[in-house]
Amino acid sequence: MKRHLDYYLSEMRISILEQWQYPLANYFYMIGMIAEPVIYMVVWSAVANQQGGMVGGYTPATFAAYYIVWTLVRQMNIAFTPYGWERRIRNGRLSMNLLRPLHPLHHDVAFFAGWKVVNIILWLPLAFVLSLIFKPDLNPTWLEGIVFFFAIWMTYLIRTITLSLLGMVTFWTTRVSALFELYFAAELILSGRLVPLSLMPVWVQELAWFFPFRWTFGFPIEVLVGQMTTYEMLSGLGMQLAWIIFGGIVVNIVWKFAIRRFSAVGG
Repeated sequence: MKRHLDYYLSEMRISILEQWQYPLANYFYMIGMIAEPVIYMVVWSAVANQQGGMVGGYTPATFAAYYIVWTLVRQMNIAFTPYGWERRIRNGRLSMNLLRPLHPLHHDVAFFAGWKVVNIILWLPLAFVLSLIFKPDLNPTWLEGIVFFFAIWMTYLIRTITLSLLGMVTFWTTRVSALFELYFAAELILSGRLVPLSLMPVWVQELAWFFPFRWTFGFPIEVLVGQMTTYEMLSGLGMQLAWIIFGGIVVNIVWKFAIRRFSAVGG
């Protein structure tokens, strides 16, 4: 455990130092990602105004809160993509990773975790500006704040695991784009990324419980916006933990079969 902890802290420190070298690039990257939630926010706020000031339990102010928190959750669930796995396998860079006494997934988790620290710091001024413009109704309790803290980090782990499983498909095929696009389409509908799940049909809300998408987007947002009871928050954390454990087991099983097919020598 000490070896793993030392490795994680070292990789995170390197990542933080590296990302601080390019604050402007990170800011432009984050600003580019803000366009998506702002569009959703404006559209659904207009719908709420047309429906008498509320739709699906959301007012324009709570929609603003939802999508501003959305921007932070989106930063937190950025992970090493299947395309990265595709390149790493195809060009042989995985060979260097295999020389380390740890699963390559540990490097991905640690490096991007360090990046998150920088992202959160850079996100704060953007959230402040968005709050001045859209005036969100956001008044979380201390319990909601604590649950949200753990939820966003477990969100990151779940999405890292699921994207890594998709990435490992490239041990058997040279392209993963079709599967990734299918994953992205399902995520839009079942996660709360496109629209809060309370605005979706009941059967979609029930279906979302059995997939990881909700636990990487909608759940942490709803925790902070104040749309959940204490029981629902604790149940959600339990579901996130279950997905992490289940995903970790599946990753180890798939890895044992996948690595036998690796034959790249670099280029």
